[in-house]
Amino acid sequence: MANLREAQKRMTRRLLLESGLELFKAKGYAATTVDDIATAAGTTRVTFYAYFPSRSDLMKALIDEQLNEVLQRVRSPEHGSTARDLVATVAEGTPEAITAWLRRTADSWPTIRPIIRIGRDAAVVDPELTDLVERWLEEAISDIEDGLTTAGRFEPHQRRFRGVLAMAELDFVAQNWDRADWKLTRDQMLDELSASWVRLLT
Repeated sequence: MANLREAQKRMTRRLLLESGLELFKAKGYAATTVDDIATAAGTTRVTFYAYFPSRSDLMKALIDEQLNEVLQRVRSPEHGSTARDLVATVAEGTPEAITAWLRRTADSWPTIRPIIRIGRDAAVVDPELTDLVERWLEEAISDIEDGLTTAGRFEPHQRRFRGVLAMAELDFVAQNWDRADWKLTRDQMLDELSASWVRLLT
């Protein structure tokens, strides 16, 4: 019986997260209320507050849980979260490993992109969420820095900034690929992005 209750709690929480994400995408963060999310999830405002103290807490959970789940990021005491495969890829430093990692990541863009866009929109209207996405990107930059440190590549003062440049490229391309006309195919774009990462990180 206790297991059933726990499963129901997990399902309700998941429904609230999914309903919030869909409403944020459709209406925007600012126009979506707690009541909207609760109704879409088939529950009540009281139930919403049993799982999330506020709408901004639900948004934080979308970044912390759903985004990290898609990207296979796990909790890290040093950085908040880490993607071990990114650290390993950067440490290996071969063009093949970097290209393969970027291609896998690009396959996740349709899921990643809306969460990041909503997070940035939410930060504009909700002071609790200022720099939410940027803090998350900092964790990915730390992964690159860790990979470079593991490999002993570059001087210590260069590693973090090279991670900043690599993630800035990846973030810009990921956020704009679906709405930009850059006169190249997806494969050509990934080849160019990979070549740039190889120059930066090896």
